[in-house]
Amino acid sequence: MVNVVLAGGVAMLIALLGTPLFIKFLVRRAYGQFIRDDGPTSHHTKRGTPTMGGAVIILATLLGYSVSHLLLILLDLSGLVEVTHSRFSMSALLVLFLITGLGFIGFLDDYTKISKQRSLGLTSIEKLAGQTIIAVIFAILALQTPGDNTRSPASTAISFVRDTSFDLALAGPIAGTILFILWANLLIAGASNGVNLTDGLDGLATGASVMVFGAYSIIGIWQYNQNCQIAPGPNCYDVRDALDLAVVACSVAGACFGFLWWNASPAKIFMGDTGSLALGGGLAGLAITTHTELLLAILGGLFVMITLSVIIQVASFKMTGKRVFRMAPLQHHFELLGWAEVTIVIRFWIVAGICVSVGLALFYGEWVANL
Repeated sequence: MVNVVLAGGVAMLIALLGTPLFIKFLVRRAYGQFIRDDGPTSHHTKRGTPTMGGAVIILATLLGYSVSHLLLILLDLSGLVEVTHSRFSMSALLVLFLITGLGFIGFLDDYTKISKQRSLGLTSIEKLAGQTIIAVIFAILALQTPGDNTRSPASTAISFVRDTSFDLALAGPIAGTILFILWANLLIAGASNGVNLTDGLDGLATGASVMVFGAYSIIGIWQYNQNCQIAPGPNCYDVRDALDLAVVACSVAGACFGFLWWNASPAKIFMGDTGSLALGGGLAGLAITTHTELLLAILGGLFVMITLSVIIQVASFKMTGKRVFRMAPLQHHFELLGWAEVTIVIRFWIVAGICVSVGLALFYGEWVANL
């Protein structure tokens, strides 16, 4: 498991030490955040704060994952240490592709805001089209089984803590594949936009992401130790590349942890859509490849609550002309109630921690119940 810890540590150091350098670069280029005029007035003081910090998270994640593997490969070749799990895996590379691809869409959105001097970047259609292209490529490749591995990174069966009997492939090979692509798109769009909506207060989305990606590090390690190829039995997990998925998850958690030092209130930099779309995509990718798709809704319960607040607000206003919340997303409702920003962030972190704890309890409880 040394590669998991090594990846997280490297990613954290890169984000911690690299973010201030990126801040200086952004300040020199005057790449600052624009603030919505219809948002809380207290946010106007944040105008001009450097944005696109998600680029640091993505870079730190990629380097954390790659450096951990390369170091172990070098140690193995030198004969100093015998390493049995140092190969790059298809599952991990697909999740990293999803993180990087959606991060690029977010970067285009952030850069459009900066270059056109406005608070809105890409249009909703442009952003959705970009997300869809990346998600479709991911979904198609995730069903492939190259090499001598008989399992694909993803499964057409809908999963909770493992695959259920509800298999989309029952509709037929072609129809099953199409349904899976649509399902994967729904998960990816939902997760990426959920993190994006949560990223409205200093450190809120970053801190919550640390917890959820940390949970997926634990899940990946557990699935590896209880994998059907290592510990066959009725309760084993038929998940491909589980340990390498834990390496990816820990890399992202470490990168977010290092970035949080500079993103905590008062934030010296924002992650922007570059970071929020990438993190949401990473969560969806891990949920699909670890076969815990529906469990993500519990682990990322904070993101779900904040997304639902927007849906409820819009639906209520269109149907009744009245608003349920003073402002959506939910965190801004509490701002207008007079809560301090730090208070909201800490209490929402507590909610995120409870959701992660419940999700891990359900994951482990299912395994214990089936012993």
